[in-house]
Amino acid sequence: MKLAKLAAGVVILAAGAFVPGCAETYEDKRPPVDQLAEGNQGLQSKDVVSATDQMANDLLSLKELNDSSKKWTIVLSSVENHTSDPQFSYNAFTNRLRSQLSQQGHGRVALIENKAKFKDLQNQELEQPADPYGQGGGKASGPVGTNPDYALYITIDEMPNRATSYFLITATMTNLATREQVWTGNKYEVQTKREDAQ
Repeated sequence: MKLAKLAAGVVILAAGAFVPGCAETYEDKRPPVDQLAEGNQGLQSKDVVSATDQMANDLLSLKELNDSSKKWTIVLSSVENHTSDPQFSYNAFTNRLRSQLSQQGHGRVALIENKAKFKDLQNQELEQPADPYGQGGGKASGPVGTNPDYALYITIDEMPNRATSYFLITATMTNLATREQVWTGNKYEVQTKREDAQ
């Protein structure tokens, strides 16, 4: 009798696990990146997607770029973090912008590797010449590569208040020959609830 009651209880519990509406969906586990996720605070994936889409569209619609007879060579630098957490990495903005420009540029822009990263890759992948005594160990001496015409960087500024933080995200492109800032993208602004707000 006790065994029958125990078995019935197990069946009821198992059936409860399959009640419609109780199961966790894929969207619960993997919410879309272009939407805000409930419970999160500060900048979210939606901000990365929206800001970089806006920046790429704005840059690639420039009349000067589309009228140019040669492709623009651009190097993207790291994000300048001017927020209340200066150690936090916002490089997802740069990396997604790089991907958007590559996919949507259609030959109008050429993305040039960052100089430090380029040299590091050469040292890792190119054969090292022997030293004068034939023992090796020198640094790889590869070609200097293409010098970019423009440098593009993203800046994230924060103005924290008691309950919220205002974020201003901008992209700037500088002519490396003249120092002229030839493009500043449309600003992306968002206000978020502060994580430490009561």
